[in-house]
Amino acid sequence: MNNLNRQLRLVVTLFIVFSSGNTHAQGASCTGSFVNPITDICWSCIFPMTIGSVPIIPGSLPDTRNPTIPISYCPKPPPIFVQIGLNIGYWEPDTLVDVTRVPYCMVNMGMSLGGENQPQVGGRTTAREGDASDGAFYHGHWYKYPVIYWLQIMQSAACMATDNFDIAYLTEIDPLWDDDELSFILNPEAILFGNVVSQLACATEAMATSTNRVLPFDVLFWCMGSQGSAYPLTGTTNYRDTPIQAGTLILERLNYKLHRQGIVWESHGEDGAICYQTPMPLLPKSRYRYQMTNTIPDALWAHPYTTTTAIWESGHDNPVSGDNFGFINFKKRNCVFL
Repeated sequence: MNNLNRQLRLVVTLFIVFSSGNTHAQGASCTGSFVNPITDICWSCIFPMTIGSVPIIPGSLPDTRNPTIPISYCPKPPPIFVQIGLNIGYWEPDTLVDVTRVPYCMVNMGMSLGGENQPQVGGRTTAREGDASDGAFYHGHWYKYPVIYWLQIMQSAACMATDNFDIAYLTEIDPLWDDDELSFILNPEAILFGNVVSQLACATEAMATSTNRVLPFDVLFWCMGSQGSAYPLTGTTNYRDTPIQAGTLILERLNYKLHRQGIVWESHGEDGAICYQTPMPLLPKSRYRYQMTNTIPDALWAHPYTTTTAIWESGHDNPVSGDNFGFINFKKRNCVFL
């Protein structure tokens, strides 16, 4: 029955994608294309790959902490009780994210859901006097994207996402996403960081991560480096210095929001804890890097969260297509290869 359900969902997904005539979103305000898993993904960005703390395939981007020993003993239900495996670490491309000002514009699928009369919720919201930047509101879509499983790059189910390709989250149907006051239910601690001193602390992270060579500081959980503040956990941005900067901030905020709601769980790079995944209400920024997939794919490199977009955004913003962006998240996967 489970296999039948999976096949039906795959057939429906493929029908939706290809029944649009081609894989490009229709309409002047909604643009994008279906992500090609071969050409549109930075495959060198899954490295470094480690066994224990020893890198077996080096990478150009910074890495998080890994277990010190190469082998773990993971508890299992009877009659196995204990299973032995290798401690593997790598950066798994496991989710796609749309950031768009057009509701139901599925940028990474190259299509738009709904008709012409759908509610137009996203868009520019403010223009402040005496300020060169303005605010905006964006929607986000979170896709499960088990590309490692599709291509059978890994052979252990514990070391990759094995879900079906699926739309896991749409902010259009979330009443907390477009209401800063209502979202206070999710992040009441935000009131502690709405002051100059707390925001000035974010400058240290912004400067440190400006070279693509330093991981963000998880201890500064209310900061998103050069992108701005992590709060509120909504689609509203007070600063829109560039469209890509604002889109990247929304990508990181949506990830934080899903962690806070217990939807996204994390693996751990410590001895003994590597056997499990657990919920983390604070976003572990250092365990994520991102890459642009739409509307202009950038398959040459990825960037740790909070890294300034100034070092890579040139040539990747199409003013004709509007503020429609697609990203892929690379998530640090520490696992026991059984």
